[in-house]
Amino acid sequence: MKKLTFKILLVITSLLFVTGIEKVIVARSYPINVVTTISTYGNIAKILGAQRVSVTNFCQGNEDPHFVRPKLSFSEKMAKADLFIDTGLDLELWVPALQDAAGNKKILSGGDGYVSASRGITLLEKIPVQDRKEGDVHIYGNPHIYNCPVCLIQVARNICEGLSKIDPAGKEFYEKNLKSFEEKMHNKLYGEKLVEIVGGKALDKMAMKGNLIEFLKNQSFEGKPLIEYLGGWLKKAMPIRGKKVVAYHKNWAYFEKIFGITVAEYIEPKPGIPPTPKHVSNVLNLMKTEKIGVILAANYYDKSKIQSIAQKAGAVPVIVSIAVGGEPGVNDVFDVTEKILDKLVPVLGKR
Repeated sequence: MKKLTFKILLVITSLLFVTGIEKVIVARSYPINVVTTISTYGNIAKILGAQRVSVTNFCQGNEDPHFVRPKLSFSEKMAKADLFIDTGLDLELWVPALQDAAGNKKILSGGDGYVSASRGITLLEKIPVQDRKEGDVHIYGNPHIYNCPVCLIQVARNICEGLSKIDPAGKEFYEKNLKSFEEKMHNKLYGEKLVEIVGGKALDKMAMKGNLIEFLKNQSFEGKPLIEYLGGWLKKAMPIRGKKVVAYHKNWAYFEKIFGITVAEYIEPKPGIPPTPKHVSNVLNLMKTEKIGVILAANYYDKSKIQSIAQKAGAVPVIVSIAVGGEPGVNDVFDVTEKILDKLVPVLGKR
């Protein structure tokens, strides 16, 4: 038996030498075990990987990713993970302890099985101050990238690269699905005609710089201003551009940039610090002075507190899901933006 095994190995080695093949590609088992922090990342992984992946999310759509309570089952799932996806900044501070407990080296930062969702995104609100008296200060910049359509395109690229790295045989499959994802997101955000004329990537760059609408108003195509070709979510959101809101937490920076709203103040005095009576009083005065009639908040914050402040200000609370699965009907990344605008535009657009 040993002689037979040796002969088989000898034949394989000879074939590899003759054909010039240097590596043996070992078929892997499916589905690939993908573990993510935030449900939105998991949804993108599933869109790209389809039947090739199985996805587990630690933070559900109606939970605050800052304050997920780690469980023993989390580290057990990470120990078996082929690919782990987090934001890659200082949003999920509960992750490193789980990584250490899991003992899975390939999902550590720098490993083939690790994906930083934020890689390649130009981060906003970088703060030089690192004093925790300032609240949950994010020293690398605002990590709340997952409610911004343009940011999610880059997130999808990062996840595609991660999947392709651990599953080279599926690279073409993942890249094909990534292309479809990008096209769908671009068409939903800008409208098919404008994407056809200008190109999705060019539109993304201008949207993130905040000069897209100005460009569209000043440039023409076939005798018409480009703004007349605008469709999708950006057209839907035109009535709220330039309008002010008060938000609960600093998780709207990238959404603001794309859709042109302005967060004038936050209910939290500092990120992650509960509002004090004095600060709430200041917020109310600001809302009355500047006639701000909308409070925008993710649905995992204290709804009664938000509603109470809104009532005192004579404002309307717009409470939304900012991640996949956060409320009924928010089943994928496209639903997130759709539902936010469905709630926000009719209220803020009239102000």
